[in-house]
Amino acid sequence: MKLRDLTVGETGRITGFDKGSKAYRHKLLAMGLTPGTEFKVTRFAPMGDPVEIRVRGFSLSLRKDEAGTLEVESDRS
Repeated sequence: MKLRDLTVGETGRITGFDKGSKAYRHKLLAMGLTPGTEFKVTRFAPMGDPVEIRVRGFSLSLRKDEAGTLEVESDRS
């Protein structure tokens, strides 16, 4: 599952990254988005880009292409 597949209010955990650009992967890791990190989707912009998540006590906005790089698992019941 990708981060962009979640809806506002859902929580999840980062499980890994797509095989793609190493530059994005390093950027996301530097922002604290490491495997096992829990987050909550707080909002999407009106056109869906960017998405804002709450992670490690701060809000982080990611563009669609960056969000598409993250592989996540949802905490859906």
